[in-house]
Amino acid sequence: MHNNWHALSGTEVLQRLEAVISGLTDQQAEERLARGGPNEMTAKPRKPVIVVFLQQFLNPLIYVLMAAAAVSAATGHFIDALVILTILLINATIGYVQETRAEKAMDALKQMAAPQSQVRRSGRIVKIPSRDIVPGDIIIVEAGDRIPADARILELAGLKVNESALTGESQPVDKHKEPSPDDTSLADRRNMLYLGTAITQGRAVAVVVGTGMDTELGRIAHGLESIAIGKTPLQKSIGRLSKALAVVMLVVVAVIFLVGLWRELDILEMFFLSVAAAVSAIPEGLPAVVTVVLAIGMRAMAQRNAIIRHLVAVETLGSATVICSDKTGTLTMNQMTVRNLYHDGGILEITGEGYCPNGEFLTDSRIPAQPDSDENLRFVLAIGMLASDSSVTIGENECTLFGDPTEGALLVAGAKAGLNKEELEKAFPRLDEIPFTSERQYMATLHTDSTGRIIHVKGAAEKLIGLSSHIRKDGRAVPITDTDRREWQSQIDRMAGQALRVLALAYREMPHEAKTISPEDIEGHLVLTGLAGIIDPPRPEAALAVRQATEAGIKVIMITGDHATTARAIADEIGLPPGKAITGRELAEMSDEQLHRRVDEISVFARIEPLHKLRIVQALRSRGHTVAMTGDGVNDAPALKAADIGVAMGRNGTDVAREASDMVLADDNFASVIAAVDEGRAIFNRLRNVIYYLLSSNIGELIALTAAIAIVGQAPLLAVQILWINVLTDTTITIPLGLEPKSGNELKTPPRSPKVGLLYPGLIMRVAYTALIMATGVFLVFVWARQHMDIDQARTLAFSTMIAFEWFKGFIARSDEKSVFSIGLFKNRWLIMAVGGAIILQLAVVYTPFLQAAFHTSPFETVYWLIPIGAGLTLFLIEEIRKTLFPKAFSLGKWQQGVR
Repeated sequence: MHNNWHALSGTEVLQRLEAVISGLTDQQAEERLARGGPNEMTAKPRKPVIVVFLQQFLNPLIYVLMAAAAVSAATGHFIDALVILTILLINATIGYVQETRAEKAMDALKQMAAPQSQVRRSGRIVKIPSRDIVPGDIIIVEAGDRIPADARILELAGLKVNESALTGESQPVDKHKEPSPDDTSLADRRNMLYLGTAITQGRAVAVVVGTGMDTELGRIAHGLESIAIGKTPLQKSIGRLSKALAVVMLVVVAVIFLVGLWRELDILEMFFLSVAAAVSAIPEGLPAVVTVVLAIGMRAMAQRNAIIRHLVAVETLGSATVICSDKTGTLTMNQMTVRNLYHDGGILEITGEGYCPNGEFLTDSRIPAQPDSDENLRFVLAIGMLASDSSVTIGENECTLFGDPTEGALLVAGAKAGLNKEELEKAFPRLDEIPFTSERQYMATLHTDSTGRIIHVKGAAEKLIGLSSHIRKDGRAVPITDTDRREWQSQIDRMAGQALRVLALAYREMPHEAKTISPEDIEGHLVLTGLAGIIDPPRPEAALAVRQATEAGIKVIMITGDHATTARAIADEIGLPPGKAITGRELAEMSDEQLHRRVDEISVFARIEPLHKLRIVQALRSRGHTVAMTGDGVNDAPALKAADIGVAMGRNGTDVAREASDMVLADDNFASVIAAVDEGRAIFNRLRNVIYYLLSSNIGELIALTAAIAIVGQAPLLAVQILWINVLTDTTITIPLGLEPKSGNELKTPPRSPKVGLLYPGLIMRVAYTALIMATGVFLVFVWARQHMDIDQARTLAFSTMIAFEWFKGFIARSDEKSVFSIGLFKNRWLIMAVGGAIILQLAVVYTPFLQAAFHTSPFETVYWLIPIGAGLTLFLIEEIRKTLFPKAFSLGKWQQGVR
């Protein structure tokens, strides 16, 4: 299929397609439909539901937990087995829901096509299902229609198309039918219509050149289908941890079994001891706790306008090293605003952003102007309001535009000067108009009042200068001179240099009897009155958010379909760090290898086409970055899916973008991305605290168990007691650790290397050091207790000592560097309640008869509680002293491999 239809004339396109302007015959259409297939998106066959569900169990930690459940059931511990299996089912269900939701992106793409379309068949205009359209069909579209296929324009009248979903262009695009150069970028192909875009004004007749997967939308769909979703940093980290735990379990079981044989213990007894060791090696509560911590983080992010669609994405954003942000609506307001006004030889700056009329007029010396008493200023602004078909509704909390964004900017500028469009239209009723076309580049309206007739005109600045014979000075029209033209051109260049879109405002007085107007009434007769410099301004909070990202070590890259000059100006205004700016054309000329080498030097990508974003994401990931990508359009979907975390817009985004993303911004605001990074980093820190808490407990149990079997010949803990510690006590305390308040320092630390996961050298050393203290305490208590109590009481005291270590360790696990007193002993009230609950549960296990039978405990005198409490307090004091004297003792490799 020919790909450069835009470079051919309409006649050449019809010839290549073997089509005629009167349309295909029904027979030709049927043959082409049979040959090319229906006009719809196709998708790869999906996996059966049961396969997707069973795949959630393909994880080393899951294998170990399943083995533990099987052993527990085989040895009669059915409650233990049930608890483990329940955890496995919950996690599998969550994974299944996430994976099936991701597949909805293709369903959303299918909805982009219009359900029915008007086509010419054998000279007749008929309505047919859009899926039956074929290449060569002549389609007829008008304002409000969605384009049903890719097509080359043959005829048009005042056509404007909203292509933002495909190209990222924020403004409706003026169309024409003339051929364009062969290398014209997608966003500049003004003679083409694309599937999924919408007509905002005018009408057109076009010939279909591509349907289904042969359209630009189809290319995006193919990109979505071909992207393999990689694991998130958290999933990779948990995977590595799971494999390590599986190896540890097998080694420890083998060692204990061999030690038992060496001690000539009963083989059956050794089997049960090996089961206890296996259980102690597995943090049974880890999957459940990770899920709960992520779910809590999801809620916290939602409160900051970041809605998480996939649970693991809660943490991923916190590990981002690069954020690729769209410009329009994310870094900017997506509300066009008049920023500069030139009239009567003077320049005014207009403050305020968006469609609410809040702002003032400032002279070049920053002195407020008085529009109420400046009739010349009010006259200029009135032209912009009357030569308009749009309106702005002003509400208490929000102002809404109905119509063209550029016209909205002029309406708001007039409202800031106290003008009201409805009152102006009553005073100056419209009699006739010349609508805007891309050929004319202006709009003109004829109005009447008590004194006569007047034409108001707004349009492209250079065009209106050429159509003007006079300029307005001091309230009257005077002939325009060459000097005047140079001055006005310099003002146009000045505004354009600030990335402002420049419109000119002009008028012409007409005879009293004039009732209609034509282009001949405009050309060479206008009185040039003013210039308006319009821009989609940066969000007020964008500069702060970019600065916070930079301080957090995150590179921000702007990717936009807008022009390079505009993109660079916005980048400078929001404080984007210096870097190269390149266009989509330059990007297309680079090989993948060249892009991979240069991508770290680039901070602005402008005039980008749909699949360019995918290349950018892939290049950044190849450099080892964890990439967050924002987007709102269909064109963004492949990049959103390929990024480590895709961030879609909630207000102005398309369903396709939202379904391909991991996170949706409720307010379409870049500042909310940084807020989510803040939350994501806090969540990762909490997960590390949870891992430290769980692993130090489990390893402590293993060391105590192995030492006691080797030296004493008996186990200080039974398998069911270890399961009580691992599932109930650990979970009771680790969930409140997941609620630990933020330190407030999250955005002041560097992003961790993608190679650094939950475990790092410093944390491993801290786990080992804590586990050794706990194991030594449990072992010594057990040895002492065996000499003063029976074996059941000795085990109960050792069991209670391990539990007491857990209580105190809950407080020291809140931070690896800060003392619990410096962060606030009672700041985490959930932890206080959890430890209180854990104490009550342990007393119940020791002193309640039916629980004594279940957990093989034997009560001891109250005075002996001083031993477990003393042991736990000792660990607490050792850690508090260490944090005071050596707070960085366990920071090795925390952010980067081998770096402290």
